[in-house]
Amino acid sequence: MREYRKFYIDGEWVDPLSATDFTVVNPATEEAFATIALGSAQDVGRAVKAARAAFATFSETPVTERIALLEKVAQAIGARRAQIAAAVTEELGTPVNAMIHVDGSIAVFREQADILESYAFEASVRGNIVRKEPIGVAGMITAWNWPVQLLCTKLSAALAAGCTVVAKPSEFTSITAIALTEALHDAGVPKGVFNLVLGDGPTVGAAITQHPDIDLVSFTGSTRAGVLVAQAAAPTVKRVCQELGGKSANIILPDADLSAAVQWNIARAFQNTGQSCHAPSRMLVQRDQLPEVIDHIRAAVDAIVVGDPLSPETSMGPVVNKAQFDRVNSYIKVGIDGGARLLCGGTGRPAGLDRGYFIRPTVFVDVVPHMTIAQEEIFGPVLAVITYDDVEEAIQIANDTAYGLGAYVFTNDPRKGMAIGRRLRAGRVFLNGKASNMAAPMGGYKQSGNGREMGVHGLEEYLEIKAMIGFEAAV
Repeated sequence: MREYRKFYIDGEWVDPLSATDFTVVNPATEEAFATIALGSAQDVGRAVKAARAAFATFSETPVTERIALLEKVAQAIGARRAQIAAAVTEELGTPVNAMIHVDGSIAVFREQADILESYAFEASVRGNIVRKEPIGVAGMITAWNWPVQLLCTKLSAALAAGCTVVAKPSEFTSITAIALTEALHDAGVPKGVFNLVLGDGPTVGAAITQHPDIDLVSFTGSTRAGVLVAQAAAPTVKRVCQELGGKSANIILPDADLSAAVQWNIARAFQNTGQSCHAPSRMLVQRDQLPEVIDHIRAAVDAIVVGDPLSPETSMGPVVNKAQFDRVNSYIKVGIDGGARLLCGGTGRPAGLDRGYFIRPTVFVDVVPHMTIAQEEIFGPVLAVITYDDVEEAIQIANDTAYGLGAYVFTNDPRKGMAIGRRLRAGRVFLNGKASNMAAPMGGYKQSGNGREMGVHGLEEYLEIKAMIGFEAAV
């Protein structure tokens, strides 16, 4: 058993002031392999004090220095690419050949560096001066499903803005955050600018959310937890930025390349074992095309290799832990009991796997919009196929959930796709499987969150706006 019992505060690895042990389990083997220390509110207080002290100087650093720092961080993460990826595989079960976790993390730092090259922090507006200044100390609480990229997305914007940080990763993937922190230290991030406190949500997460000297909380997680974060932050009137749950729809129009659309949908929905808020977990197809779509689905699912994440042949690993394994299987049972037709998969582990939190890639057809599996976020490799008669009905079905994080459209007519995309109530809409990029803002409508991450809009979450009136002669 390996042990990780230190936190990173004020540029040093220090012992917790108060801690309890947490056992980390490999989801592919169900074997415990490490122990980490979970901290307390006192540890958060120490980290906030360091961040507040560092803010006085870091907030005043020239933009050129911050650009250089972001580039150094990107290089340092690249130098530890294999180490960080191995931690993700061990803690989360992501196949070893899936480097998207690390490569996306490098990209967000470089994107923010590019933004700073031309970003105007001060402008003249009708004789007034309007300044954009770093908001202060940012508290970051991240989920386990993208353990390095979620933190890097937030951190890159905070550093670009001139903010200092206190971060709490998920206890299920803290070793990945430790590996990232080592890269930040290598890059020469100034003391106190980044601080890492391991812990659970009710203790360390709550302490970050409630602390009066934290000016902003950026949270990624479930909608249920996001509501609690917002409520806890309200008494200190701090800014809250949240990326929460999703139940994204993929509208496949009759003129689309059905084979390509289905193959993409299966790959994207089951990427990261379906543990993605943006997963297109609802596939909407024209009713008459369902038989052909079913053939394409079967072919795409048959090509998925579920198994040991250390094997280069594996394309889908386990879900993160037993609680998630039980949750996903319970939703599959709900789908069966609710009258949906099970096309692929089902409850239990795939054939040949007798241990590990592996889920059978599961697809339901004959799903109607009001069913639980069509409304609630399952967060596993479970796809609901819903039929529609015309485009108006498809748009209505796509918008008819509590969520609005992502949406997808497949069509051979870009103008038609644009018309539909404008009507979809989601923070990101993708046409024909176009890959995401770090310049496009990410965030949600409705119960999928508030605020934006990535790109210029992500940077601006960490900035305050100051109007200076009557100062134009001093410029």
